[in-house]
Amino acid sequence: MARLQDGWGDERLTARDKGIPERAIGLTVDEFLATGPRLSEFWTPIIALDDAAMRHNLSVMADWTSARGLQLMPHGKTTMAPALWQRQLDIGCPGITLATMGQVRTARTFGLDSVMLANAVVDARSLRWLAGELADPDFRFVSWADSLETVDAMERTLRETGVPRRVDVCVELGAEGGRTGARSVEAAIEIGRRIAASDVLRLAGVGGYEGALGHDRSDAALAAVRAYLADQLVVHEALGDLYDEGDVFVTAGGSAYFDLVAEVYAPAIARDSRTRFTLRSGAYIVHDDGFYRGISPLDATFPGTEAGGVFRPAMRGYARVVSHPEPALALLDGGKRDFPFDEGLPVVHGVAGDLGEALAPLAGASITAMNDQHTFLRGADVAIGDVVALGLSHPCTAFDKWHFLPVVESAESDRVVELVRTFF
Repeated sequence: MARLQDGWGDERLTARDKGIPERAIGLTVDEFLATGPRLSEFWTPIIALDDAAMRHNLSVMADWTSARGLQLMPHGKTTMAPALWQRQLDIGCPGITLATMGQVRTARTFGLDSVMLANAVVDARSLRWLAGELADPDFRFVSWADSLETVDAMERTLRETGVPRRVDVCVELGAEGGRTGARSVEAAIEIGRRIAASDVLRLAGVGGYEGALGHDRSDAALAAVRAYLADQLVVHEALGDLYDEGDVFVTAGGSAYFDLVAEVYAPAIARDSRTRFTLRSGAYIVHDDGFYRGISPLDATFPGTEAGGVFRPAMRGYARVVSHPEPALALLDGGKRDFPFDEGLPVVHGVAGDLGEALAPLAGASITAMNDQHTFLRGADVAIGDVVALGLSHPCTAFDKWHFLPVVESAESDRVVELVRTFF
């Protein structure tokens, strides 16, 4: 697989880039990094990534999936950062998953040549664009369909436009109360047969997302996820005679229940060597201190995990105390525009006199609310100008708030070794 074309090292930093030090303005990214920058130079609020923790998480997930006969096409929409996609590709991922055709088009500008679209594509404009991209024989693309109407929409445009080869499509199985996907095994099988009969589409397996069926590790949630994954295999077996010699996928696995995917898929993996049993987990590269910390099977708090084989949180927010209007209340200069909040409020890691300084604990302190540009810190002995370090929840709504994110060497260092560029 060709390396992604970057080019952002030549991009000039401007005052429009949130958090960038004043002295960086006018320099290219590479020029700035060559000066040995420190996180202490950046403006607050800021999110910093931890290079050592990301490398650790990549290694842990690669070893875990390999040991179970799974491949990983991580969800790139988590970061929309080609520099981080490249890290995932470098460690053995055969491609990147994306969520929209706009994201696919962006990814193609960097030369990404292996994409799973975990969604349907029915818009005529994007289908015409896709038909042109498929003239590249090295471009591997697979999308999903969960209805006969989706198949009809794809066929209509692709036949009108002309396509150099059939488009790979997985039938998507859903479940009652879930997200997209055919609502029964029988409906999914019918859709799969329809795809296989198409002159412009090719049946490429079975896809789906189990994460919509649970939000915790309760018995009910785990049972629902297991039952769903078992139904995926039923659909796959029923369509077996319709597959040709090309790639065939059975794919599930967000960042919460991928252990159940491995468990349920295991018997099929053992007897079926031609199918690509594929996880799409994306949040693992930075993990978090909130939602995924509480539900991921590779978090340190999960029963039975070993210290060396668990994820480490690799993103941290920093915000400065700008107001102390009540004895037990302080307001920080970062808010919903800067930090994720949809899957839980940030947690307090500690306080320092400024960025880059050692943290002191803030026992009993908590974040109780967030506004657009303020975060409410209660129960903390802090002073105006102090910087509070925050553990964040949900990577998918952290990266989209930033154009560049500084990457520090490790949690113990404030040396900035990279600026990760996002493309939302």
